[in-house]
Amino acid sequence: MSLSRPARSRLKLLALFAVFTLPMAMAWGMVEWRLGIPEGRTAHGTLHPDVPALSNWPLTRVVKDGDDDWLLAFDCPDACPQAADRWWRLHRALGRDAHRVSRLRIGGGSSALPGEAPVAWAGGPPAWRVPGALWILDPEGRAVLRYGAEVETAQVLEDVERLLRLNPEPPVARLHAE
Repeated sequence: MSLSRPARSRLKLLALFAVFTLPMAMAWGMVEWRLGIPEGRTAHGTLHPDVPALSNWPLTRVVKDGDDDWLLAFDCPDACPQAADRWWRLHRALGRDAHRVSRLRIGGGSSALPGEAPVAWAGGPPAWRVPGALWILDPEGRAVLRYGAEVETAQVLEDVERLLRLNPEPPVARLHAE
């Protein structure tokens, strides 16, 4: 059985309409009935918009490896070699993106690990400080996420990798490094 020429043309027109209308209908259905849309959060840390920018933190001095670096700032209330080692290992696990992240250790009496900049609270810690916390700060110094000491390192690594993937390094940055 073969279709007549007008029937084939109508079938082609219907197929063309389907190609453009079916995705819109599926998207509407996903929004209307919440099908295929994740319910949970995507980051393991917590947002704290009330934390001031890094330039307003009462620190002795802040050193970053690069101006466009993300910053892992962790607060050590006392000597904290375990926490320092934990974040050093996370930094190394970033692999080829490790150069885009700097580490800042606030407090703690032990010696600094490679690539870590030790600082101290100047004039006492601020009210928003959480002892043992880790903050991820964007290149402009704004706090993006905060993690408590109980959060697994793998979850923090996942979030840092996602942030770096969603905020790619500008192509010109590599030229400046060379």
